[in-house]
Amino acid sequence: MKSRFPKIVQISIISVYLIFLAGSVVRMTGSGMGCPDWPKCFGYYIPPTSEDQITWKPNTEFKKGFIIIKDEVLFVAENDVKTASEFNESHWKKYIKHDYAQFNKYHTWTEYINRLASVLSGFVFLFLIYTAFKFRKEDKRIPLLAFAAFFLMMVEAVMGKMVVDTNLKPGIITIHMIIGLVIIALLLQLKFIITVDKKKHNYNSLFNKLLIVSVVFSLIQIAMGTQVRQFIDEQVKLFGFENKDYSLMNPSFKFYFHRSFTIAIVLVNFGLFYINQIKNLGYKLVNWIVFLIFIETITGILMYYAEFPLGTQAIHLLSGAILFGLQFYLWIQNRKTVGSYQ
Repeated sequence: MKSRFPKIVQISIISVYLIFLAGSVVRMTGSGMGCPDWPKCFGYYIPPTSEDQITWKPNTEFKKGFIIIKDEVLFVAENDVKTASEFNESHWKKYIKHDYAQFNKYHTWTEYINRLASVLSGFVFLFLIYTAFKFRKEDKRIPLLAFAAFFLMMVEAVMGKMVVDTNLKPGIITIHMIIGLVIIALLLQLKFIITVDKKKHNYNSLFNKLLIVSVVFSLIQIAMGTQVRQFIDEQVKLFGFENKDYSLMNPSFKFYFHRSFTIAIVLVNFGLFYINQIKNLGYKLVNWIVFLIFIETITGILMYYAEFPLGTQAIHLLSGAILFGLQFYLWIQNRKTVGSYQ
């Protein structure tokens, strides 16, 4: 099992990025409230596939906790009930966490797949901490990092419920995203520790400082991006998801900051590329960082000027998360180099 641990760490990292991807598709399609409750969906473990399943009907059995639509209002069953010919409100209470009563099977199942990705990742993390515990005598950092990542995954599950319960409150979404990035950072630290053949690189002080700045800048940009995305969601509520051309009408200061801050990010990361080249530091990850900066910029331009082409939002978010991961791992490589070869 120990020999498979590096592979388990890699799968854990991939599983977190798959959650990022699934979450971005949810936001891209406006499926954030495809399920009004959590962890179930309309009271079901497997979501309904048609509105008829959740519409009140006479002479029909509903289980406790099932959510139905009646006269464009959501109701939740307080106990197992078989309906009569008339609606008896004593068996039901209004579901007041949200002020809508809509069902879209595509939104519902998109959100459900997002949750399913999180559940599957949870099982991967169970294998991670189980295997990491076997290294406790060799290197205590390994089980500590694995447990910390698993603990934050549990926090993320709670945050996921809070996102639903607060009807996509911007601050909660931002914290949800940042915790996900912290999990990535912990796993990358774990990956570096268990890497056997660590390539030596030349150390450069300015390169190290720019790396720290690049990581911080990416965190700020991603956090601000979630706020911009929330503004777009609010616009969508007003004008409808089909009218995406109105999504950035009268944008807030956060949007302009997010857009303009890209210039600083480009300059810092191209500075890393330049120093890596002229000083011959040998960091191949820098090339991938520059490529992801290009993807981030292009998708950002397309979203603003081409009315959110299909897939651009998902690519934009996922590439931003991968960019942070590469920058952080590069910083780990450089930081370790400082300790060993300065």
